[in-house]
Amino acid sequence: MQISLTINGSKHTLDVEPRLLLVHLIRENLNLTGTHIGCDTTTCGACTILMDGKSVKSCTILAVQADGKSITTIEGVNNADGSINHLQEGFKENHGLHCGFCTPGMIMRATELLANNPDPTEDEIRWGISGNLCRCTGYNNIVKAIKYASAKNRGVEPASTEPQFV
Repeated sequence: MQISLTINGSKHTLDVEPRLLLVHLIRENLNLTGTHIGCDTTTCGACTILMDGKSVKSCTILAVQADGKSITTIEGVNNADGSINHLQEGFKENHGLHCGFCTPGMIMRATELLANNPDPTEDEIRWGISGNLCRCTGYNNIVKAIKYASAKNRGVEPASTEPQFV
């Protein structure tokens, strides 16, 4: 089947098998390997992307379901000048990445979270990322990273916190 979609601002028209998963289209056909494959069952969230601005787990969406959609992957979240955005900076500054396997999915989920709620509480952040698993951080520094980005996005100096190493 032929599909057309926009990924990270670039339009693509591709011939795909009807059974091809969106995560495989992104990684294998388009070589955007920042979207990770962790479980193929929507359990872990490592494959989270934005589809028309909504975070979705690309391991259980068929590529044909993305026809006509706008997709953003981790490779497309940088600022227009190529610099890292506040969320990426927050993960770096607050050591919210440890091994880094869940980081792309966490950043994509947090991107939608902050778009819908620019000043979330810690509980709202924890609920907002609850569909994404991290096996090594204990989530504390991920929450701090998202709070950091929230403050920076609103023009507020983030609270000074020391990263917690677990």
